[in-house]
Amino acid sequence: MQENNGKMIDAGAGLTLWAEDFGAPEDPTVLLVMGAQAQGVQWNDGLVRRLVEGGRHVIRYDHRDTGRSSRVDFAAHPYTVADLASDALAVLDAFAVERAHLVGASLGGIIAQRLALTDPHRVLTLTSLSSQPLGTDTAGAIQRAMAGLAPSPGQLPPPAAELLAVLMTSFPEPGAGLEGYLAARLPMWRVLHGPELPFDEEEYRAMEERVHGRAADIGAALNHALAGAAGDSFTTADLAAVAAPTLVLHGTRDPMFPPPHAEATAAAVPGARLVMLEGMGHTLPLAVDGRLAAEILAHTGG
Repeated sequence: MQENNGKMIDAGAGLTLWAEDFGAPEDPTVLLVMGAQAQGVQWNDGLVRRLVEGGRHVIRYDHRDTGRSSRVDFAAHPYTVADLASDALAVLDAFAVERAHLVGASLGGIIAQRLALTDPHRVLTLTSLSSQPLGTDTAGAIQRAMAGLAPSPGQLPPPAAELLAVLMTSFPEPGAGLEGYLAARLPMWRVLHGPELPFDEEEYRAMEERVHGRAADIGAALNHALAGAAGDSFTTADLAAVAAPTLVLHGTRDPMFPPPHAEATAAAVPGARLVMLEGMGHTLPLAVDGRLAAEILAHTGG
């Protein structure tokens, strides 16, 4: 399954977002919300196909500053995670979807959690994948870890030191070209993938070639780090108000958000179900498509 060219959505204020859908529009909709700096096509085609075959209408889209969506002058027009959440609603509106099952990965999980609080009437179910609880000070945790400081009591663990080191060089200088881009990105994916499942470099190379080829400005996605560091008015305690049935999916070897992040998310949301995926890191390799699809289909089938 390849992208079907999709459509450009007017999200207001001069912002356009690329999105595409698969399956029958009359089926229950699953909105796939990717993480920071990631494009919608990084939801694997195999996962999308399995969800469609399971009777779901699936939408994936590019965040602002990624893929085919609008670039933003962040200095002149800064935005926050709240704005990224509004973008997700604009995508649903464009497909005339009143209520959807939200599946958010990493930062997408934070966006989905936020929508479950701000717009509960739009959310059928919530799946927080490879993410952390809303209100977590990730930027502060990284700063403390880089300074050699241990987490304070009660704080969630920071990303692995090996990951922090490789993230520093994960974006090449402008004009590096495709091979320079791949040389910077593949070491990051190796660490994010985790040490347990076999690492298929060609799989990640193909993914990044696709991402690079679709992006008008590959470096614009770095604005997501600025948006995430802007903070939020919600705290983890606010997740007690989430009414949507919630599934927390997480890899046992996630180096970005170690397993306590998933445990904290599940503990904060009433009735949430926690499923740990053995050996998975902070990526969605083809090898886990079947397991992810089965969990999402089961969760969204009520």
